[in-house]
Amino acid sequence: MAQDFDRAMREALADAVGFVAGALAGWWLGRQFGIDFISTTDWNAQQMAGLVLIVGGCGVGRLVARKLMLKDKA
Repeated sequence: MAQDFDRAMREALADAVGFVAGALAGWWLGRQFGIDFISTTDWNAQQMAGLVLIVGGCGVGRLVARKLMLKDKA
């Protein structure tokens, strides 16, 4: 029971850290391309590309965090 709880807590922490770090990385990448989704109110193709970068960063960050934080525990 304690091992299940420990694994679940590590998975939750990996998801949270990866999600936030990935979103920030996606936002930063968008800003490097001149797309700042957060600070504008327009809805155009450029802003949608910025949103895609943020959402994609969330997913990639979550996957990377899970691989790094859960690699030695099976």
